[in-house]
Amino acid sequence: MKRRAELGIAFLLLGAAACAVMFLVVYALGWPHMTQYLGLCLGAALALLAAALILTSAKLFPADAEEVVEDYPPTEHPMDQHEADQVLSDAGGRFTRKRLLGGAATAAGAALGAALLAPAASFGPFLDTKSFYYSPWRRDRRLVDEDGEPLRAAEIETETFYTAYPENAYREELAAPLVVVRLEPGELEMPAGRKGWTPEGIVAYSKICTHAGCAIALYRTPRFGAAEPGPALVCPCHYSTFDPARGAEVTFGPAGRPLPQLPLLVDSKGDLRAAGEFSGPVGPAFWGVRTRRPSSS
Repeated sequence: MKRRAELGIAFLLLGAAACAVMFLVVYALGWPHMTQYLGLCLGAALALLAAALILTSAKLFPADAEEVVEDYPPTEHPMDQHEADQVLSDAGGRFTRKRLLGGAATAAGAALGAALLAPAASFGPFLDTKSFYYSPWRRDRRLVDEDGEPLRAAEIETETFYTAYPENAYREELAAPLVVVRLEPGELEMPAGRKGWTPEGIVAYSKICTHAGCAIALYRTPRFGAAEPGPALVCPCHYSTFDPARGAEVTFGPAGRPLPQLPLLVDSKGDLRAAGEFSGPVGPAFWGVRTRRPSSS
């Protein structure tokens, strides 16, 4: 009975380890409906571990067992005892139920520990942060709309908000989407070093808010210029507000820095193209600050 219990406990522990390893596989591969599968794997692992502990308590350490303490009797046949000890010593490498239980418990503990620590990877890359700084924008890359049609400078109207993407590039990249608006050239007060970035009064900024990474989705245009503040780009999530006429500097809200600006040029066909890379890091800060400019390399 004890032997069967030990084997059952070992199989339960190995099953818990297998479920924990499956948790790691699902997490690493990113299966569809991943959350449900992760919960199933982790729940099964914990249930099997609990069953193993219950069986161990019930079969290997029964509550009604009586503990008897007495001295071992003197050895009646010392030579036979010595030979038996020698046989056991020579068979030290033999696989026993005790070793099976120990190995199964170690495997279950290691696998469950790894499964519990694995989600920490979702906080973001720790050693390789290059992806945070990648940008699909480079000089001469054309701006296109949501349908893939080129944005023409002559078609950009004032008091209108446009979303643009890099032509022939992956649109889901953090630095891919832009907001494009046209202002009167006389209204522009760009930061130093950005001369020529705004052809015909057209400006382009990253669409990703520098506060929490939400999308800039609102463009406020005054109806009564003398009584209202000027045009502004607004994030609807936390109401960070940026002045497009002054390098998208923050005028309201929790954002800690301006939206990165993309320099523009107009080609011979009248299409808008990037004239270089962003003025600063795209998206929210991590570890308190981001100091490197994005790069297409």
